[in-house]
Amino acid sequence: MSSLAGIHPVREALRAGRPLNYVMVARGVATPRIQEIVDLCRERKIPVRFESRDRLDQASEGVAHQGVVAFGAAEKYAALEETASGGGLHVVVDGVEDPHNLGAIIRTAHAAGAAAIVIPERRAVGLTETVARAASGALAYLPVVRVVNIRHALEDLKKRGYWIYGLDERGQHDYDRVELTTPTAIVLGGEGRGLHEHVARQCDFLVRIPMLTSSGSGGSGSGSSGPAGVASLNVSVAAGIFLFEWRRRTLTSRD
Repeated sequence: MSSLAGIHPVREALRAGRPLNYVMVARGVATPRIQEIVDLCRERKIPVRFESRDRLDQASEGVAHQGVVAFGAAEKYAALEETASGGGLHVVVDGVEDPHNLGAIIRTAHAAGAAAIVIPERRAVGLTETVARAASGALAYLPVVRVVNIRHALEDLKKRGYWIYGLDERGQHDYDRVELTTPTAIVLGGEGRGLHEHVARQCDFLVRIPMLTSSGSGGSGSGSSGPAGVASLNVSVAAGIFLFEWRRRTLTSRD
């Protein structure tokens, strides 16, 4: 059984209709946000247990719970053939290991209108409690696909008509000038090293985010340090820049 801690993640899980076995609430905590969660549980006939704060501290395994911990079935991963069938934006994460970064990427991808997140089974963080908390409820709405091999997943997306854009400091195209063709998959590299070489070769375009440096030359997207000792953007920040450029173009094309 998996747990979900924190007011916002639990509230969004309830609103999204995620199956929950019961919700634990700290005794003596009476705030409007806590009451909203209790009311949502009653509407959905989900048991509420009022326990001591020490019991919630133990149940949340050190994660800040704000007086609420929910328990339900383990997170279920979606299948790529299901998420790709609708042609929506796929955000492919090539080996991000920091759960806060993955959670932030999931939150941003949902806000930008992505259809799914794709992560690898190995050498990367999965859907942990920390990821769920950093995603601030977005996991309740955005499917996550877990694949054995990112390169094979990109090959599958290509067969389905997707155009693959890799965000990397080696890119020859600026993110705000490259032509974006739908359906689209955006690939993000792991912290400190960017895209794996075999993954980069699967991309139709390698895209960079120019950065101002002391030498006046451009920098990078989500890889390692840029020129003149200036560090590149955090992968979740770089993801936000490119994802909302994609969203801006998508909304403009509809007008």
